[in-house]
Amino acid sequence: MPLIGLDWGSTRLRAMRLGAGGEVLELRESGAGASTLHGRADEFVAALDALVADWHALPGPVLACGMVGSQHGWRELPYADCPADASTLMRLSLNVDWRGRPVRLLPGLRCTTAAGAPDLMRGEETQVLGALQQAPALAEQACLVLPGTHSKWARVQGGRVTGFTTQMTGELFAVLRQHSVLGRLMPAPTQDARETRDAHEAFNEGVAAARDHGDAGLPHQLFSVRSLGLAGRIAPPDLAEYLSGLLIGHELRAGLAWRAQSGLGAAPLRLIGEPALCARYAQGLALFGAADTPVLSNTAPAGLWRLAQEGGL
Repeated sequence: MPLIGLDWGSTRLRAMRLGAGGEVLELRESGAGASTLHGRADEFVAALDALVADWHALPGPVLACGMVGSQHGWRELPYADCPADASTLMRLSLNVDWRGRPVRLLPGLRCTTAAGAPDLMRGEETQVLGALQQAPALAEQACLVLPGTHSKWARVQGGRVTGFTTQMTGELFAVLRQHSVLGRLMPAPTQDARETRDAHEAFNEGVAAARDHGDAGLPHQLFSVRSLGLAGRIAPPDLAEYLSGLLIGHELRAGLAWRAQSGLGAAPLRLIGEPALCARYAQGLALFGAADTPVLSNTAPAGLWRLAQEGGL
């Protein structure tokens, strides 16, 4: 059977029409993210109609992952506890109604950090399963990094997600640039701002500062974004790159330490996500000695296909 897959995040809705072999036949997206729809079922139905009303009559199941199953989603689903695999997620899935047609919602994942606090993900688990579908050798043991607003570092062992850790790197960058004193020296972003040699070096300098002097603490090092600009050491157009490198560098420092503590120091390391952002993480990882880290992009369709197979849909 073909499949309609929905990757429904907080800010974006991505709808995929998959063929009988799991191939992506058509991809559409809109800005009707779950956080914009106030948790009202009728608004989720309307958002789906606005994007793919013509798909309603097509054959096959409809499977949805992401924030659509959150507290402010179409319907809230409990998290599945780690360790978890595709069968775990499908057991906790449930249907909602799209004008007489069922839409199967998937739960997210939950684990407990070393500090005893809960850690959560919704949507990234489907990307992880898609990566295992595309590269089955990773299922035995791997560390998978999913950069983003809230970056995830996932531990895979025996085909199951056994734990993960979250870093709010992307959101911190946006908040600090837009709403802190650090952003006052930075000009408005332009499309080619990150492509200059000086910008490249500023990013590397930020990563190296986190790598070599991270013990000084991120709050202390953040002020250097301002002081380096005021001292003329880094030009204003490149300060955002230095800030990005500093934040990503601290994430990499902590994430690689978590990877080693999790017993995955020798296990494969992979990046999953949008190619341009993953390229920046690969650039930073190279400065930490992890050169040529492979990137897997757009693994959500493969993950949804694997889940549909597991659930007998």
